[in-house]
Amino acid sequence: MADPKGFMTTPRQDWPRRPVEERVRDWDEVYVPGALLPIITEQADRCMDCGIPFCHEACPLGNLIPEWNDLVSREDWRQAADRLHATNNFPEFTGRLCPAPCEAGCVLAINQPAVTIKNVEVAVAEQAWELGFTPPRPPDRLSGRTVAVIGSGPTGLAAAQQLTRAGHTVAVYEKDDRLGGLMRYGIPEFKMEKHHLERRIEQMRAEGTKFRTSTAVGRDVGAAELRTRYDAVVIATGATAWRELDVPGRELAGVQQAMEYLPLANRVRGGDLAVSPMSAAGKHVVIVGGGDTGADCLGTAVREGAASVTQLDIYAQPGGERDEDAEPWPTYPKIYRLSAAHEEAGELRTAPAADADARLFAASTLRFTGDADGRVRSLHLVEVDAARRPVEGTQRTLPAELVLLALGFSGPDRGDGLVEQLGLEMEPRGTVARDAGFATNVPGVFAAGDAARGQSLIVWAIAEGRAVAAAVDRHLTGSSQLPAPIGPYDRPMTV
Repeated sequence: MADPKGFMTTPRQDWPRRPVEERVRDWDEVYVPGALLPIITEQADRCMDCGIPFCHEACPLGNLIPEWNDLVSREDWRQAADRLHATNNFPEFTGRLCPAPCEAGCVLAINQPAVTIKNVEVAVAEQAWELGFTPPRPPDRLSGRTVAVIGSGPTGLAAAQQLTRAGHTVAVYEKDDRLGGLMRYGIPEFKMEKHHLERRIEQMRAEGTKFRTSTAVGRDVGAAELRTRYDAVVIATGATAWRELDVPGRELAGVQQAMEYLPLANRVRGGDLAVSPMSAAGKHVVIVGGGDTGADCLGTAVREGAASVTQLDIYAQPGGERDEDAEPWPTYPKIYRLSAAHEEAGELRTAPAADADARLFAASTLRFTGDADGRVRSLHLVEVDAARRPVEGTQRTLPAELVLLALGFSGPDRGDGLVEQLGLEMEPRGTVARDAGFATNVPGVFAAGDAARGQSLIVWAIAEGRAVAAAVDRHLTGSSQLPAPIGPYDRPMTV
């Protein structure tokens, strides 16, 4: 604890964002380049080095937050990077994409703004790359055991890196043409530029991990065949089976899933397409769903030049402060948060009739109507109460030429035949069943991440990858020194 009074003398200061008018004209990350480093040591000084650091409990990775805060306050970047990477394979991802439940669990947050843990994390990660503290770490010797990891999202990559470093020969199978899963084609560039992903993949290649892209297990290569070729298989395909909206007019052209829309925009940025065939340019856009995926669609549509963008959230607008009775510290509270995309939409007034920024709260979709050519033209909605019952006399209509459904995901996509070919048991909610050791009902086959846990956060995905790697290592060798930060039945802190 470099400054015992830091939390009393230094106010919270977040990484500043670029002006809205500037950043919506490009796809670069929204933050001011170079503006974090000058403020971050004082921000790290605000950490109280608590006797019981609840930020550890709030983060499934068990990040050693007070330790690297202290090291950052002293500008000891090498040691800070070592402590950060001791628990997190990819802090540059989580530092950009995680909603920071650690900050909700910060003891300072009981009555003050929390420590900027997420900003400190990304600062350490970037300094580690800049100063050469993240060299490849290939194993000293190989074990002679082989592992196939299916899926290259954060869970699959974390599992693969841990197992490779333990000496096993690992091949990652990815159905898309590029690696990264949702980080590649679901997360827009303005939230995380893809060069952050590329340098990690190159690090993993140098360590010995093999990658097989454009290979859907179950379709391009038989799942049962893969099981016979490897000593163990890890299923880390994510939860990509999107939830549907069963209302009249769903069949109209222009009513699309968010994960049909976002990958096309990312492919434009990747140079695969000149223009997205689903571009929002000049269109009235309505996004159904109030979560992060919906916000990603919002920021993307704004940058594509939509005529208007409105986001519907079925929940009532939350307050700006934690409800201590319903969601006491240190749980992650549902409060009003202004993402970069919502800030942009609010300032640009993309939805003049919205309750706040671009959002209509407590809004439920009734139906879509279209034109003579079968294209969507309007969305009809109604306000709902806390029990999601329609409120009489509140129906209204929004112009809609592109509707994006961002309603979440239920489990792994069954279309490739992986589940059936292996004979995997499934949970009633659509996820892969597993035991306390991450093992499925098929010997040698393990499941981790959203495919088994269900839709969750990137920190839980990486924690699952690290934990399943330890389970696989133990299965292959009889014991393991790899860390296992969580069990398959662990859940976030709630009331």
